[in-house]
Amino acid sequence: MAPLHFTIFIFFSFIFAISSSSFAPPRHPFDPLTETELKLVQAIINKTYPIGPSHKFTLQYVGLNEPDKSLVLSWYSSPKHTIKPPPRQAFVIARDNRKSREIVVDFSSRAIVSDKIHVGNGYPMLTNDEQEAATELVLKFKPFLDAVTKRGLNVSEIVFTTSTVGWYGESEAETERVIRMMPFYLDGTVNMYLRPIEGMTILVNLDVMKVTEFKDRLTVIMPKANGTEYRISQLKPPFGPTLQNAVLMQPDGPGFKIDGHVVRWANWEFHISFDARAGIVISLASMFDMDVKKYRQVLYKGHLSEMFIPYMDPSDDWYFITYLDCGDFGCGQCAVSLEPYRDCPAGAVFMDGVFAGQDGTPAKIPNVMCIFEKYAGDIMWRHTEAEIPNLEITEVRPDVSLVARIVTTVGNYDYIVDYEFKPSGSIKMGVGLTGVLEVKPVEYTHTSEIKEDDIHGTIVADNTVGVNHDHFVTFRLDLDIDGSPNSFVRNELVTKRTAKSVNTPRKSYWTTSPKTAKTEAE
Repeated sequence: MAPLHFTIFIFFSFIFAISSSSFAPPRHPFDPLTETELKLVQAIINKTYPIGPSHKFTLQYVGLNEPDKSLVLSWYSSPKHTIKPPPRQAFVIARDNRKSREIVVDFSSRAIVSDKIHVGNGYPMLTNDEQEAATELVLKFKPFLDAVTKRGLNVSEIVFTTSTVGWYGESEAETERVIRMMPFYLDGTVNMYLRPIEGMTILVNLDVMKVTEFKDRLTVIMPKANGTEYRISQLKPPFGPTLQNAVLMQPDGPGFKIDGHVVRWANWEFHISFDARAGIVISLASMFDMDVKKYRQVLYKGHLSEMFIPYMDPSDDWYFITYLDCGDFGCGQCAVSLEPYRDCPAGAVFMDGVFAGQDGTPAKIPNVMCIFEKYAGDIMWRHTEAEIPNLEITEVRPDVSLVARIVTTVGNYDYIVDYEFKPSGSIKMGVGLTGVLEVKPVEYTHTSEIKEDDIHGTIVADNTVGVNHDHFVTFRLDLDIDGSPNSFVRNELVTKRTAKSVNTPRKSYWTTSPKTAKTEAE
């Protein structure tokens, strides 16, 4: 399946990511937490709250506490950064006896400096550990095993994915921190999402780790495993058109430099880091102005805010599927190791990412991000001048750019997130969607057999419907173009009639009218 692409252009600046297990003290206020710091957070919190499921206290998120912007800018603007940087702290969201607790840990004092219960709606991000524990719980749950036996299935061939249940107007007292377990059947394929086992409702309460609801409603036909293999090593020819490898050679090595978490390339300088929820975090991106011989600020901070994927099927097996990929599952936590020469080209530099498990133990994702220079034969700028007598001029500038890439796999979808910096002063943010479909089984094998008014999707194979859904990708962008006091101005086209006093046969023209945006909607 070819990737679908959503592309956003931002004029002036922007890029992405890293994480390191270095034991050296961080040199930058936005450096991500190191393995050493994560272990220190674990030890400090454990003195006050014994961590672990048996104590009903788990760490759902650990990341850098956002430092005060004025202090960061004061440090950044000082010559050679001689001013003391802001206090370095960790922000922790924990689950404590069915309540969400927000904790701030200060590294210099090695103490908790803020500790409060979250008041309001919503639940913290899911951890990998609790989703795995929920799967193990259901695989031992007798009513589920009985339902599997009734269907004539082998429980060893069943795998699960999870989904939050959404909110549909219930009061807070009616909502618990539960996830819905969605079973799939292998038995001859690894393409699990094409073989859903529908007709069962399975809810697990994560706070008590217990199956709180199980209904075996009906038995639904299952799509066949034939033709679902996607691993090239398991396929037989023909494979499709043969493509020759295209390689960008750099005999002098990469044209960018990385100093800690600061990247410098062409006229760009920026800081990159990794976060369990947001994935890539870009900060303090600036462009060098040769006329004034200094860097001019463009972007203070930017990263993915959310990826919202609502499916459009109101049936019992589908109505709740309205994924919040970053907020529920973590766009960094779900990021995967990149394959050299396949996910990233020759000459790419790879970086690791580190995040905390629910007991605070650091977990590393090797090669989770890559940075490379890209040239696809495009032209950034050109002009041929042939009107000057006895002189012909041709000037061409190749469109070389710097790309920072991360791939986050949330269930069936792989998101290829690129931050592409251009010497012209623009940033192209691209999100490519690939992976496999999440489908529902139906009795039909052809559109002519459909009896309902709406099957909420498209028949893509025998007994298989690809359900209608959307992908909404949003970003947090704190743009400080030439400083904080700025506005977004949009020029609107306005038709003008030529004044009678103007001696011209032209009757009309258009001009622009500037409009300053006051809200995001504008």
